[in-house]
Amino acid sequence: MTAKELRKEFFKQTTILVTTTFGLVAALAWNGAIQSLFKDIFGTASDTVAMFGYAILITIIAVITIFYFSRFEEKMNK
Repeated sequence: MTAKELRKEFFKQTTILVTTTFGLVAALAWNGAIQSLFKDIFGTASDTVAMFGYAILITIIAVITIFYFSRFEEKMNK
């Protein structure tokens, strides 16, 4: 395996790891927001607005990061 092939494979695996990680963080953020909403509706309310704001922010960051990593990976594969 050449150094170039090794770099490409390393970046491919790193992209998969980053994508999966941000997906997990976004899922956990939405989970917390939905749990908070249910607490708001059914009692013992906590910071629902803050939780939804956090979930939206994490989702936006994840989408942007995944988008740029994917574009960079496409350029690396050309």
